[in-house]
Amino acid sequence: MAEWTPLLVEERIVEAADVLRRLPEEKVRGYFGVWPEIVHDFADKVGQEPQPMRRPPPSSASISRMDETLPWMSWLEPPAAKIIWLRASGKPWKSICWTVGLQRSAAHQHWLYGLCVISLKLNRRRFNSNLSKRRVIELAGGAGLREA
Repeated sequence: MAEWTPLLVEERIVEAADVLRRLPEEKVRGYFGVWPEIVHDFADKVGQEPQPMRRPPPSSASISRMDETLPWMSWLEPPAAKIIWLRASGKPWKSICWTVGLQRSAAHQHWLYGLCVISLKLNRRRFNSNLSKRRVIELAGGAGLREA
């Protein structure tokens, strides 16, 4: 990859959150049922709610990308990491603001700042940690990024 942008970083984090949701649930080892699986006739299924469709499990390549992506969150301050992860999980801004206790504009700035910090570190560009959030966003080229 030539250069990481905040938009590419966001797409990768959203994919990682999706992969985590699609992984099969962990089952306790050693416990199992000896009852046979019940086979329902058509008459038994009349009037029942249809079972929700499940997406297939993630591919090994997407799991590898997720394993590569998750450590990126440790590069961020806790509020920015939490906002980015909640946003990648599909939470609306109103719910995110209630969770982290920030106004919408401040939460958006933390989100954008976090994406820009990750993209700068992935591109191995140095920046002073004393810079303001706005300056880091300008440095990474994240000013044009808008939330969905």
